[in-house]
Amino acid sequence: MEETRFVSSALVKGTYEPAAQVLTLWFTSEPHQGYDFPGVPVQVWNGLCLARSAGSYYNDHIRDQYGNGFQPAFRPRRR
Repeated sequence: MEETRFVSSALVKGTYEPAAQVLTLWFTSEPHQGYDFPGVPVQVWNGLCLARSAGSYYNDHIRDQYGNGFQPAFRPRRR
């Protein structure tokens, strides 16, 4: 799994699982809740990581293209 933190007014961080093509994003409005976006190709993840504005890139390339709305990420607790 790859992870990056964003300097953004919209996004806190993102993770990407290449084998499953799942992008998970954490937003500044809910920094403790990740949201999954399935079917995201690695090129989109790379573009997000390199974008001058992560929020604008999300709006232009991810928000309406992957999944129908947000899908809350399920993260089992580790013991």
